Formats: sequence, structure tokens, C-alpha cells
Amino acid sequence: MKRFRYWKLTHEEVGKLSYNPDNILNWDIKCTRGKDEDAQFFGVFLYRNGTPHDYETKKGLVYYYNNIERDELPSITQFLKKRYGGDAKEKGERIFLDGSKEIYSGMEISTLAKELEDSLNVTAVITMEIHDTTQDELKKWGFPEAKLLPIPT
Repeated sequence: MKRFRYWKLTHEEVGKLSYNPDNILNWDIKCTRGKDEDAQFFGVFLYRNGTPHDYETKKGLVYYYNNIERDELPSITQFLKKRYGGDAKEKGERIFLDGSKEIYSGMEISTLAKELEDSLNVTAVITMEIHDTTQDELKKWGFPEAKLLPIPT
């Protein structure tokens, strides 16, 4: 099974994609605030097969954070819970929304990235990993070749 990873996608680019959502293995929206060297960011992600939490796998959205004040976390959690539901569980620098709605379409991921930018004053960059497809299909679906990141085998 061949996998492809695309990175540094904008919400505009992702919103135009026409892929089969069943081909998405995972996606990540990295939200940066301020200058890159300040390393203030959080990322919302979803793994199709679940995210490890202790000795279990949790299904649903997860977000991680770096150099974000703890008093800001509830607003991020509430923002996501309001839209996708789920039961918030914290583990280290990750917050799981166990059982939240899972989204895989380009339009849904694009909309979330745009809402994060507008509501939380961040810059969003999207990474997506796709499997069980060909490079010809990826071109047809609108994935930009310049943003393909090789996956070592």
C-alpha cells in the first residue's frame, strides 16, 4: 500500500481538493501564533485508526500544544467540543476529544482551519497523509505536486 504526505497546505488549497475521504489516513492543522522562533502553537489532528492514550486507542480529534498558556487551553477545548463533541481527556501536552465527530473531507478540514484562524488569531497550516491511491489520482484530485513530502519506506 503506497502512502503520500502533503504538507504546508492552506485551507484554500484543501477546500478545493476532490479526493475520496476514505483515502485519508490522518491530517494535522498546525496553528501558529506570533513568530516561528517563539514556538507558540497548537495542532489539531485526527488519525483514522485512533490515537494511542495509555494502553488504549481513542477515536476522535486530539490537539497538542507548545508554549501556550494553560489558561488558554479551555477556550481551544470548548471551540472544538462545540463543533465536534467528545469527552475531553488530558495526557501530557495532548487533549483528546474522545468520541468526537471525525472529519475527513477537504471542505470539513478546510472549514475547521479557517475557523481556527478567524476565532483564535492563528495561522493554520495543514498536513495530510493519503493511502491506497496513485499519483495520477492525486493530480486529478488537485493535490499540488510541489507540496508532496516523501515518506521513507
